Amino acid sequence: MKNISMFLLQIQFLLGVASSLVIHSMPWRVPCPHQCVCQIKPWYSPQSVYKEAPTVDCNDLLLTKLPASLPPETQTLRLQSNLISSLDQSELQGLVNLTELDLSQNSFSSTRHLRITDLPALLSLHMEENQLRHLPDAAFSGLSGLQELYLNHNRLRSISPGAFKGLDKLLRLHLNSNRLVVIDRRWFHALPQLEVLMIGGNPVDSIQDLNFKPLGSLRSLVLAGMGLREISERALEGLFNLESISFYDNRLTKVPKEALQKLPGLKFLDLNKNPIQLVQRGDFKDMLHLKELGLNNMDELVAIEHSAIDNLPELTKLEITNNPRLSYIHPQAFQRLSSMESLMLNSNALSALHRQTVRSLPNLQEISLHTNPIRCDCLIRWVGADNDKPVRFIEPQSTFCSEPPELKARRVKEVSFREMADSCLPLIAPSMFPSYIQVKHGENIALHCRALAEPEPSIYWVIPKGMRLSPSISYGRYRVLTEGTLEISGVTPEEAGFYTCVAQNLVGADTRSLTLKVEGAGRAYKASMQKSEDNLEVRDISERYALLSWQAGRNVPAAHLSWLANGSLEDHHRHSTRILAGTQGFNLTRLQPGTHYKVCLHMGPNETSCIHLRTKEAPVVTSSPDLTPAVLLAVSALLLLLAARTCQSSASLSWKDQMMEFEKPHTTILSDEAKGFMVPPPYLKQVCQPSPSKFSSEESGKEISYPHLGQYGKEPPKEVC
Repeated sequence: MKNISMFLLQIQFLLGVASSLVIHSMPWRVPCPHQCVCQIKPWYSPQSVYKEAPTVDCNDLLLTKLPASLPPETQTLRLQSNLISSLDQSELQGLVNLTELDLSQNSFSSTRHLRITDLPALLSLHMEENQLRHLPDAAFSGLSGLQELYLNHNRLRSISPGAFKGLDKLLRLHLNSNRLVVIDRRWFHALPQLEVLMIGGNPVDSIQDLNFKPLGSLRSLVLAGMGLREISERALEGLFNLESISFYDNRLTKVPKEALQKLPGLKFLDLNKNPIQLVQRGDFKDMLHLKELGLNNMDELVAIEHSAIDNLPELTKLEITNNPRLSYIHPQAFQRLSSMESLMLNSNALSALHRQTVRSLPNLQEISLHTNPIRCDCLIRWVGADNDKPVRFIEPQSTFCSEPPELKARRVKEVSFREMADSCLPLIAPSMFPSYIQVKHGENIALHCRALAEPEPSIYWVIPKGMRLSPSISYGRYRVLTEGTLEISGVTPEEAGFYTCVAQNLVGADTRSLTLKVEGAGRAYKASMQKSEDNLEVRDISERYALLSWQAGRNVPAAHLSWLANGSLEDHHRHSTRILAGTQGFNLTRLQPGTHYKVCLHMGPNETSCIHLRTKEAPVVTSSPDLTPAVLLAVSALLLLLAARTCQSSASLSWKDQMMEFEKPHTTILSDEAKGFMVPPPYLKQVCQPSPSKFSSEESGKEISYPHLGQYGKEPPKEVC
């Protein structure tokens, strides 16, 4: 109701209602009916013309009929909250100046009991909150000068096609909060000048094509609270002068962009409180006169995609607030918004707002980010940077860092540029998707996964069978879109099980998992959860490395690999690392020559596969007494070249760290290019991709750091293999 009230205020503003002109009531020295109050009060006509109107106020008197001896000069007659069930023309005899009649909250059950046929000056009729059930043809035929008609909050189930015949001067029609199930465009043929139509709050689940075409003069349309599931492309066709439209509190699952394109003059758009999950590319594009857009109170909204709001040159205010699952706004979500001044993003699940997003708004003056779980790292560094044109924060005292731990509870505006990291790990918000989803057999489902990081992360999914699916790859019923959405078409019991999304960049990775249950899939689901033979194999071995592989028959996001040298029980000889879901190969490096190792793959609490291996002996280097000076020179040059490359890759490490790097075994998760493990080094080019430095535990959902990356600080060197 708050949003509807806001739109009504906007309507009043558009019609030129100036609050500064309002004055207080004055006494009206006339014989006044018993218990009524007679005053001179301010009054605005439906066309916003200000007047001082002689007013008779008989509200809340439990009247069953009109009082006698009404002053003939009466312009406004208020009879709200009485028990009147019928009204005859004779009761209003002599009120030739009557311009507004308020009969709201009375007991009228039919317009046939409203027998008023000769009130030429009447402009406004209030019949809201009565018991009207049906409007017959020509229900208000005697009121040819009427400009406002309020029929909201009645019990109307049907309206005859010609119900409004004779009201060709009507400007405002309120039919909201009745029991209408269809909207008949024949109603509107008699209303060529209508400017405001409020018809929300009726159980109408669809708008027919060309439903409002006769209303070429309409400026404001409220379709709030109707249960609308979709808006067809031609539903709003013909509304060339429409400036304001509200879809508040409906069941729209996507932005009706095709229908909105038929509204060339639209200035105010309210889509608040709809179950829209994604605002996608082009949803709001080329709406050249739109000034304000509301995307608030959406429980299902998780992401705003690349170029979702594009080329709105007059947009000055964008509200995207109170969306509990909104955790991702693409860095380039906003394009060509040259007039944007106010960006409201408070009370969402945003961990960051990318600097590109802010830079794309050249005239941004104020921003609201409070009540978000802000991660104070590289993505939010723009807040502390020296900008030529700083942006004002709304409620900066309520805008806090939630991460990292050392900055938690600090005000974002008080954290300096230097305190924030240069790069940052991917983070998939817990609110992105639930941990458990149940669907019906044959349904289509889309699982959305997004993450912000620097550098930009890549996203892939691991399905219950353990197979890794990357974007643009289709497999059976599965398809992964470029943005990171996993689509499953025609779900069967075979698709039931455990799914994991992985977001990964050069700094590390984050994972989130969910269980998908299909009705009637109990046996298939149990089969997918059975143990599988994850046979650990050695594909190649040398003095310093071992290439390992295994076949995973199911998705196990919490796996880890451990290895122990020479059967030692000492802790400093025992090493382990986490394995990302979907990984089926590992390059174990920095091993000692001629050494026995026990390597184990742990796929669960009671599922471990181990092998024993021995690295090759280091080759014996024999001296050659016949080395010529040319050979020595060549060897020296080669050694210098190798030393230079070693220094380059280790420049960022201290001397102590470099020694630790040579002493500690280091592991690397192989990329797709090295999955085969068929060609051993030096012919196989090693992939220098650091292992992810955090992961999301299946049991607790908490992030766990990878211990072998601790020595690198915030970002491991990219050249260490």
